[in-house]
Formats: sequence, structure tokens, C-alpha cells
Amino acid sequence: MNLLSIQSHVAYGHVGNAAAVFPLQRIGVEVWPVNTVQFSNHTGYGSHKGRAFDAAMIADVVAGIAERGVLAQCDGVLSGYVGSAEIGAAILDAVATVKTANGAARYCCDPVIGDVGKGVYVRPGVAEFLRERAMPVADVVTPNQFELDYLSGRATTTWPDALAAIDAVHALGPKVILVTSLHTDETPANATDVVVSGAAGRFRVRTPKLPIAANGAGDALAALFFAHLLRSGSAAEAAARATSSVFGVLARTAQAGSRELLLIDAQDEFVNPSRMFPAEPL
Repeated sequence: MNLLSIQSHVAYGHVGNAAAVFPLQRIGVEVWPVNTVQFSNHTGYGSHKGRAFDAAMIADVVAGIAERGVLAQCDGVLSGYVGSAEIGAAILDAVATVKTANGAARYCCDPVIGDVGKGVYVRPGVAEFLRERAMPVADVVTPNQFELDYLSGRATTTWPDALAAIDAVHALGPKVILVTSLHTDETPANATDVVVSGAAGRFRVRTPKLPIAANGAGDALAALFFAHLLRSGSAAEAAARATSSVFGVLARTAQAGSRELLLIDAQDEFVNPSRMFPAEPL
């Protein structure tokens, strides 16, 4: 399997492509990473070095890959943090180019907009771009709860609200939706829900809540889910395997007291999760 992954990148730590590429490679996926930024570290540290790239650079790199004559072998495009609406447009151009070369290729959009307690933290115009332009193109989307609320225009404090919000996002275009870090009135205080919705129905993967909120976990989860979905064709199986793998990494990271995901130390979790959580039909 070959995936084109267009995301941010950091030299130190694991977010964006630095969180997505290695887990994919560890499960046998060939990844063609295109970096939208090159930073020294995650911006959450309060300071960083490096710079963001422009849309023209993204387009140029994708054009260079196309010149190798390999896009017909590209099984999917994965995108994460979008620095600007212009970069978003370059990503959608890349998706169109890949799908022209391979009509079976799929696009997974991780619609990075914000988070509960933080609000919207992307640049002006990006959130609107994701809802109005990326959602109609995406085959698969992986929002967190805050992003689900934004994309659907609904609040998801109750379970029926969450289901209605998922339906609203389906109506925008995506066939498969994976909602991460979902907490409703039916979620136990000591647990976290991941919900996936697709043609085969809705399924929930419930895991214990861990005392950690590591950057990059969502990036790794989206990447693993997309790869497992393309391989198995089962959204439920993909959700169970990806969630179990990321839980294992987070558990190891929390145990070590690390601020950064221990992707290398816990790499066996990607192949054989130490604890499998089932996808329960809803």
C-alpha cells in the first residue's frame, strides 16, 4: 500500500507527519510524506524555530512525485493540519491528481480545527475551508468532538446529539467518519469513546481514560485508521485496531511520564496491540 501524507512536520517530538509516517511504515505501508511546515518542535512548547511552506511548494513536490509516474499506485491521500486556505487548495489539487491517476484512491481528511477547552486554533479561513471545500471531497474524515461540533453546527453533549452531528457531517459528503475523544452524557467519567460511522453502521470503541494528553495521538490514530480501513474494508475493524494501538502507545507514554509520544519505544503496539478493545455495534 502507498499513501501520500500531506501534513506538518517537527524535528523533535511527534506531531503531523512525525506522528503518522513511522506508525504507517511499521505496519508495512509505504508513505510519501509531503511536509507543509518544518518546525523544530510542536508550537505548544511556547517557542519554536523553522518555517511554514507555501502552497506553491506543496504543489511542486506533488508534481515531482507525479513525474515519477507512480501516482497510479497511490492508494490514498492523508491530510492533517492545514496552515492556510491556500495550502488546503493545494492539497485538494493533489487529491484530484491522485484520483485521476487511480480512480480507486481515497482521501482521508483529519480536519484539524481546534479542541475542547482550547477553541479554534487555526488561522482565519481554515475552518471554513475545511467545512465548505474539504468535506465534500473527503471520503473519510477523523474529527475530534470539538471539530465534529464545528463541522455539523451542533453541540454534542448527549448521545442523540452526537449521532445527529455525525449524520450532519455525512450529509456534507464523507462516507466514513471516525470521531475521536468523544464524551457525552453516556460516556463514563473514567472512559473515552471513539465512534465510527459508515455503510455497515455505527460502532463504538471505549477505552479507559489515561492521565495524559499527548500531542500527535490524533495524527497517529487518523493515519492508522485510514490504512487499516483501506486494507480490510471494515470501518469497525479499522477503528478497533487503530484505537487499541494508540491506547497502547499512550499507556506506555503515560507510564514513562514523557511529554512526547513514545512511538519508537512502543512500536510493537502498531503491529500487535497489547490490549485489544472491541468495536461494539450501536
